[in-house]
Amino acid sequence: MKTMTCRDLGGPCDLAHRADTADEIIKAQDRHLKEAEKSGDATHQEARQAMKARWRHPKKSMAWYTGTKQTFAALADD
Repeated sequence: MKTMTCRDLGGPCDLAHRADTADEIIKAQDRHLKEAEKSGDATHQEARQAMKARWRHPKKSMAWYTGTKQTFAALADD
């Protein structure tokens, strides 16, 4: 199990996400940003918009995805 924070993934806070795979961490961050935006948390809206925009541009999204997977792989297990 490894840990990355919202901030590690481009967000504004230090909420820790724990998962066994990078894909699980990315999904946790997506859920977190959606929930924060839904609750009206303006500090997370920019990160949420950036995530939505990233997926509209395949090259950008793949670069972010690959970088996140590499960062996750380099982390020590908790």
